Amino acid sequence: MKTIVLIALLCLLNIASAYELLDTEALAEQGSAAAQYHLALKYDKGQGVPKDYAEAVKWYRKAAEQGHASAQNKLALKYAKGKGVPKDDAEARKWWRKASEQGHADAQFNLGVMYARGRGVEQDYSEAVKWYLKAAEQGDDKAQFNLALKYDKGQGVEQNYSEAVKWYLKAAEQGDDKAQLNLASKYAQGQGVPQNYIESYAWISLAAESGNEKAIKIRDLFTEQLSPAELGAAQKRAAELFE
Repeated sequence: MKTIVLIALLCLLNIASAYELLDTEALAEQGSAAAQYHLALKYDKGQGVPKDYAEAVKWYRKAAEQGHASAQNKLALKYAKGKGVPKDDAEARKWWRKASEQGHADAQFNLGVMYARGRGVEQDYSEAVKWYLKAAEQGDDKAQFNLALKYDKGQGVEQNYSEAVKWYLKAAEQGDDKAQLNLASKYAQGQGVPQNYIESYAWISLAAESGNEKAIKIRDLFTEQLSPAELGAAQKRAAELFE
């Protein structure tokens, strides 16, 4: 009896999904940018339809041309990766800029990467920093980490370890293991913050728990260098960060 009920429920779910797809297609055909974007996502991920990047690009483009920022971001990504369209960095940059100018954080991060690497545009660290900052201020951890790197190395901005630490910390608090490791390095060297081996060990431990192999090796070496009292304090601080 339970099996019959479960089968019936699954059939109802499939029917509901089919109706949802039909509704989305109808609205997309009528020109709804939101529906066009969601239909593109379905083709992109193969949800309810066979995965088809070319079809996804078709609908992303329709929504993007209407100013849908998330569709512009996705369309740019397809051009950057050459999925569903020939790879074209210039087109990727064009659509990421359109989305970025609407305040789309992920697009701003990606546009920053384009300028930092000189993809589809002349390399310009200052422009990269500009877009990283916009995304970082919206809480994008990838942008926060990249912005920290620029302050750390003095690329596109005057070298400033305090600013680097500020942005490493924001990304580290969101779980970015690379930011956690770099923040640990700053505490160990006393760059941008007072030297503090206890705090350094704690952040290395957090990065190691995320599976960062470099952090695991450094943590094990670090453990041998600390006194029993220091190690106890460091492990206590690490436990606080884990909470």
